Amino acid sequence: MDKISADVILDAKGLACPMPIVKTKKAINQLEPGKVLEVQATDKGSQADMKAWAESTGHQYLGTLEENGVLRHFLKKHSHDEADGKKYPHIASNDELKERMKANEPVVVLDVREAVEYASGHIPGAVSIPMGELDGRADELRKDQDIFVICRTGNRSDLAAKKLKDKGFHNVFNVIPGMSKWTGETEGGQQ
Repeated sequence: MDKISADVILDAKGLACPMPIVKTKKAINQLEPGKVLEVQATDKGSQADMKAWAESTGHQYLGTLEENGVLRHFLKKHSHDEADGKKYPHIASNDELKERMKANEPVVVLDVREAVEYASGHIPGAVSIPMGELDGRADELRKDQDIFVICRTGNRSDLAAKKLKDKGFHNVFNVIPGMSKWTGETEGGQQ
């Protein structure tokens, strides 16, 4: 978790609702698309506020870490690349993946979200290879396995599935709608 890095850090410690959100709106407007904002806050209600605000505005809520009473919220500014349509034709629903796992079928769940997202909660046994590292780490996967690629919404996993297909992986499925709607078992995150 020490490797989590943000492009900009916003200090909202000591501020009560709605001020952390007000400051976050101003700060994220100054960021380039795809950049990560870390908001440091002490208001316990800010976690639910940040998540709801990000979802309502199209920005990506990556997760929250708590250290010494300070909540570190990570938000990624909406990127136009993530809004592109789906390109990879082989998809699986969250329910299909859950059924395959429940039946103990041999599948690999590849989580291509960022480290902070993975740490905030992931499918048990999922392999974490963030999208930006996939080109250099694809050899950690076996080409003869069924690989179910998952991210938050199905956008990054769409790109990752296509990359794997281009590298010679044949049994690759993009899981839609991804972790944002996952109702199965998870591990990690705040207990």
